[in-house]
Amino acid sequence: MHKPIDAGPPHAATVVACTQESPTIFTLQLRLDDEAVRQAYRFAPGQFNMLYLYGVGEVPISVMSDPEERGMIGHTVRALGRVTHGLAALGPGDKVGLRGPFGRGWPLQEMGGCDVVLVTGGLGCAPAVSVIHYVLRRRERFGKLVIIQGVKHAEDLIWREQYDGWARLPNTQVLVAADQGSTSWPWHVGHVTDLLDLAQFNPARAVAMMCGPEGMMRAAAVSLLTRALPETHLFLSMERNMHCAVGRCGHCQFGGAFVCRDGPVFGWSEVRDLLAHRGY
Repeated sequence: MHKPIDAGPPHAATVVACTQESPTIFTLQLRLDDEAVRQAYRFAPGQFNMLYLYGVGEVPISVMSDPEERGMIGHTVRALGRVTHGLAALGPGDKVGLRGPFGRGWPLQEMGGCDVVLVTGGLGCAPAVSVIHYVLRRRERFGKLVIIQGVKHAEDLIWREQYDGWARLPNTQVLVAADQGSTSWPWHVGHVTDLLDLAQFNPARAVAMMCGPEGMMRAAAVSLLTRALPETHLFLSMERNMHCAVGRCGHCQFGGAFVCRDGPVFGWSEVRDLLAHRGY
């Protein structure tokens, strides 16, 4: 786990680019202003930053870029509340504050030689995109890459061109589903869990990573375990209302753990019993 560059006041960062991915989803590319801070910043796929909008507040956002992209730090955001709507109004040259990285990321260092299976739902794809970038940049270290993405509505799918591009790569399988399709929707219509039987990988040497709605992740986990995927090779990225990012405020308590400090990535054995009870 990479420790935060500073858990105290946020560091100033400049918006280099803002891309509108959908009517409510956008991607910010940020550059830390201080050269020393920029050189010290390191993150692992699956970790998150706290983005601070001056005079408004801050929100936790997953990092979606590759760890070797030192010049810019990418965050994909859905505009839902006051802070994220404010972030959506920013453009190149505007300033934000950044604290991080925080939390526990995906255990990619221990997965050499494994097939990598990603199961994501909705904007849950954002924490997994950094994994895709990581694997593709280090392709010789991993086996097959299986990308399974589900959305509620066909128009909710972002990065459609990227999914098309990934599907054309060797040793890569892309499966996409929408609960509600459209006349131009080229993929499956139905639940994302419908696609798991189509996924081609070797369970004996595979690792699965999931993000998205908890009901979807629970159903997908059961399906993958039925295919003899080892429990120790199954990981989930959990979402909770994170405020402080260091386990002090208690807002993101998850059983006896705190998602900001002990997650957001958890092993299946850590969350299996908690996912069985609504409200945890």
